[in-house]
Amino acid sequence: MTARTLDLDLALGLHPQVSVRPEPFGALLYHFGTRRLTFLKDRRLLAVVESLADAPTARAACLAAGVPEAELPHYGRALAALAESSMLVGRTP
Repeated sequence: MTARTLDLDLALGLHPQVSVRPEPFGALLYHFGTRRLTFLKDRRLLAVVESLADAPTARAACLAAGVPEAELPHYGRALAALAESSMLVGRTP
């Protein structure tokens, strides 16, 4: 099975029904519409998710959070998984 990768040049944001609760290990994301709970076990990924609303693209959010260029594909896959589970949605930049 091939992992999907998100186009990092898209503008994304949290779904309006998603709540983020920071934790020492990362964060909990809860979607009130689907009642799905997702664990983020990477504090840098949390920083990316929290900055998506203010960044023009997912790539810009990653770079602002200090993600090295070489790790962008890994974060693209993580963001794709969050988008597929309806935690993230596209938005107008």
